[in-house]
Amino acid sequence: MSRAFVKESDQELAALPERVVSPHPNLVTLAGLKQIESQVQSLEEERSAARVADDRATLARVERDLRYWMQRRASARLIEPAATPDAVRFGVRVTVRFADGSERAFRLVGEDEADPARGLVSWASPIGTTLMGAVVGDELEVLGRPAEIISLES
Repeated sequence: MSRAFVKESDQELAALPERVVSPHPNLVTLAGLKQIESQVQSLEEERSAARVADDRATLARVERDLRYWMQRRASARLIEPAATPDAVRFGVRVTVRFADGSERAFRLVGEDEADPARGLVSWASPIGTTLMGAVVGDELEVLGRPAEIISLES
């Protein structure tokens, strides 16, 4: 019999590729840990709904995503920034001033928490690795432009 006459529901669902887990240590801020917990809870609820609806495609996607987030939760290492940081470290907010006088602030966070539009950059990203260890007064290249570190906050 031709495959054209087989119902779609009788065909095996194509296996979804696993989500790639970063090779870097899974450093997280308290907010990042809460985001991971929220993702796990949301996916568990979505999995229950997919089971009730017998939605195999959604169930396969949700279970794949849940495996990722469960692994991220299991490997999470909560890092608290120093109350008064003396250098750029994980969790620290660093403000830089560019030669034109404009300023930009970045907080170094975990990979899953990164949101560049909100100034949250992964500690393992190019910007994060450039800033790591810098102190107030250091001059370095950020976003392809010369910049000076002008403040650090926890």
